[in-house]
Amino acid sequence: MSLRSSIGAIRRDLLSSAHSRLAPLNDSGPIVTFTFDDFPRSALLTGGAILERWNVRGTYYTAPGLMNTSSDAGDLFRQSDVETLCEQGHELASHTFSHISARKTEGGVFENDLLKGRNTIEQLCGYDTGNFAYPFGDVTFRTKKRVGSQLTSARGIFPGLNGPNVDLNLLRANSLYGDLDQLPAAEKMIQQNLEQKTWLIFYTHDVQAKPSSFGCTPELLEAVVSSAVRHGCRILTVQETLECIGVSKGHTSRRAARSVPA
Repeated sequence: MSLRSSIGAIRRDLLSSAHSRLAPLNDSGPIVTFTFDDFPRSALLTGGAILERWNVRGTYYTAPGLMNTSSDAGDLFRQSDVETLCEQGHELASHTFSHISARKTEGGVFENDLLKGRNTIEQLCGYDTGNFAYPFGDVTFRTKKRVGSQLTSARGIFPGLNGPNVDLNLLRANSLYGDLDQLPAAEKMIQQNLEQKTWLIFYTHDVQAKPSSFGCTPELLEAVVSSAVRHGCRILTVQETLECIGVSKGHTSRRAARSVPA
């Protein structure tokens, strides 16, 4: 392992242990959750259709400021997609408003943008679960401490399984990128999750035949969903899982929360 990788691993361990807010998973596992970041249209039109075939739902982490734009992941969501997502029972969760990095943005600016994103999500679909994912997976000690108390949960991109105690301030999640050659690794995670009776979260972006470097093919998503179902895992959204283990919404509501001085 290189020096840079070693430093990164130490930092991840420290972030994972600092400012934690633990909730016991108890006997709720094994659970698998499929999440989609940035909300590319293909994540709903193609990815959502796959979930629908298995009668399960996903969590879509959305930065409202990206609506009606495009990226390397293709066209991003439109207002009509939000309506479809809510009608189909998927969860719309927060990803800040402008999709900014907590590591590259002054703390007050980041927190205000997060609050703006939550308020806009509530305007778009009529609710805010208080669940959040850090854009780019960038999290700092400061934001984990300050933001965590305002949210129901915050998800990162540190790999691993959640449980037996779940850190609501930094949920672990595992990338689901590429094509069917990545299926063995995903199935290994599902098997470990089954044996340990924990909570496994996958994340990806676009779902298309030629995905971006941060997306996956429909074939891979379908295979992983079917594998989780065959192994007897419950497929739940983030909010459904938290309700299952008795976690209430973040105690600082978006209405009561005040802007943080930048």
